[in-house]
Amino acid sequence: MPKKTQPIADSKAVLAERVQKLALWGLLEHLDEAAPEPWVPLLLGWEEVARSQRSLQRRLKTSRIGRFKPMADFDWSWPEKIDRADVEELFTLRFLDDKENIILVGPNGVGKSMIAQNLAHHALIKGHTVRFTTAAKLLGDLVTQDTSTSLERRLRRYCRPNLLVCDEVGYLSYDNRHADLLYEVVTRRYNEHSTLITTNKSFADWGEVFPNAGCTVTLIDRLVHHSEIVEIKGESYRFKEAKERAVQKARERASLDNTSNSKRTGRRPS
Repeated sequence: MPKKTQPIADSKAVLAERVQKLALWGLLEHLDEAAPEPWVPLLLGWEEVARSQRSLQRRLKTSRIGRFKPMADFDWSWPEKIDRADVEELFTLRFLDDKENIILVGPNGVGKSMIAQNLAHHALIKGHTVRFTTAAKLLGDLVTQDTSTSLERRLRRYCRPNLLVCDEVGYLSYDNRHADLLYEVVTRRYNEHSTLITTNKSFADWGEVFPNAGCTVTLIDRLVHHSEIVEIKGESYRFKEAKERAVQKARERASLDNTSNSKRTGRRPS
């Protein structure tokens, strides 16, 4: 007899857990009566799917990832140096469970932002909260807060997400106030949530980014502790694409000129 009743008890326990997660308290109160009804699991499934979709849309909107190319379009053969296995390992998102930071280091145009945006989007799809911003926007936003209350509110915006992506560190230089604010964000997230940084400068050159800032060494120390550093070397892929477009346009112009000349002379285009 126990063997027959155990699956029913387990089924009710599973239903109760699902109902509690959805906060359907009226249904939970009458679950003993409703559990045998075939429409209950169907209703719960509809509600779970609808809420999951709404949650994803909210998180996508607040993440500010922007438009990006998928990793399927990434040209792995272009960089002179990139560890593909290390990059693909990041997409398991184990670093989020371990509260590790990710540092993508390399010159302009080698795909750092593309990788970061794809990681951010993948994390969203898997149910994590994400905030994507550039260093200039993050620090510009924080430094303009004119009261301690508004600053605290803004800091929470950047410190709460499971993953904060701070893109383009090193493209501009900042004063001591900016350095202190970035240090505050990194410190609050330290061992609590993962931070992903993309930078075109080695850490030895961060003194140029935050000249005369006393917290730079400690800031770097907090970032690299429990972190994965992925170095990419190579020429700018954007520059490569620009040259290819220029060559293609030149060919098209030459073809048009050849066609026009042929019409004037009555000859077939070569």
